[in-house]
Amino acid sequence: MQRVDLGEVEYDVAAKDMRGWVEERVEDRAEDRLFLLSHPPVITYGPRTVLDDLPAEAAAIPSVQVDRGGFATYHGPGQLVGYLVINLRQRGPVDIVRWVENGLIDALGSLGFPLVRRDTPKGASSLVGVWTEDGRKLCSIGMRIRRGVTSHGFSVNVDPDMTVFHTFTSCGLHDVTMVSLAELAAEQDLAAPTDADVRDAIANSLGAR
Repeated sequence: MQRVDLGEVEYDVAAKDMRGWVEERVEDRAEDRLFLLSHPPVITYGPRTVLDDLPAEAAAIPSVQVDRGGFATYHGPGQLVGYLVINLRQRGPVDIVRWVENGLIDALGSLGFPLVRRDTPKGASSLVGVWTEDGRKLCSIGMRIRRGVTSHGFSVNVDPDMTVFHTFTSCGLHDVTMVSLAELAAEQDLAAPTDADVRDAIANSLGAR
């Protein structure tokens, strides 16, 4: 899988580009790719999101409906976003979401952060993502599969403005605290990992070169 490092990209620009990346993969004009980037402040939400979960209309951060699974989540500076464009038909049967969860757990564990995935109880809101052992959420995952090719992906809170998460309901979960790697590092009296550290660890774990 090819690793593609980008800087800060406007969300609407990345969404348009992603449609092109998917077409390239469907038509076999590109290999599987992992795009690593960040966005200016924006809240994105899937079509099943309850509008009461979104910020008030007067909020300074724009909200954008997107064509992925999952509910509302924040993207902004200090957060690493990974978009995966993978041909699952060529890769063979795989639970792509669990593969991403386990890859992120392995990557961030290599940086000194013990993390877990959680199974969702029947009838409960989805617990897809990566969590601390005491039940705080660090990474969100929302993906789409179209014509056998994945798009969208995951976000990792490296050191964003965490106060934004208090203005809306993240991931449809009303009783969950979001956390960052910087906060976890401070709790352990460790140096916080850099964006480059996190990019390298995730790319290595997911097999992107």
